[in-house]
Amino acid sequence: MMTMTALPRSRPLVRADLAALPDDGHRHELIDGVLIVTPAPALGHQRVVGRLHLLLSAATPPGLEVVLAPFAVALADDTELQPDLIVARTADFTPRELPGPPLLAIEVLSPSTRRIDLTLKRDRLEAAGSLTVRHRARPYAAEPGPSSPQPGRHPVREVGGRLERGADP
Repeated sequence: MMTMTALPRSRPLVRADLAALPDDGHRHELIDGVLIVTPAPALGHQRVVGRLHLLLSAATPPGLEVVLAPFAVALADDTELQPDLIVARTADFTPRELPGPPLLAIEVLSPSTRRIDLTLKRDRLEAAGSLTVRHRARPYAAEPGPSSPQPGRHPVREVGGRLERGADP
């Protein structure tokens, strides 16, 4: 028998409301009290996320950790995001969430989430102090396709508090 969870309609949602939702295989995020539900990602998306995870993990210094979604990033009581990849200080994580902005947040673009990833989520993460990756005209996001990240082909450097793509080797 399936159980239904009733969400409040008379107020914006908060993180405690997310905790009451059943684990249904979808990604549940809150942005300014509005529930965003997205389906499981496609294979191409997951391949790009996996490659990025391997590259970042190999280059991450001690004291920092790379974590894959789904993992909660709590920015406010009404905003909880789950970027595809985050990099944060190991000491900042709790067993269930990152209570504050990551040092770096990466989203791999999908047709169903592209607009939210490039606007609302990016804006909230940047406002909270997260670094963003600039790759061509696609801020902080990677897009599956023929030019998906390959080991050693996309150097990144910090410029003015942002991580930006450097020149190809």
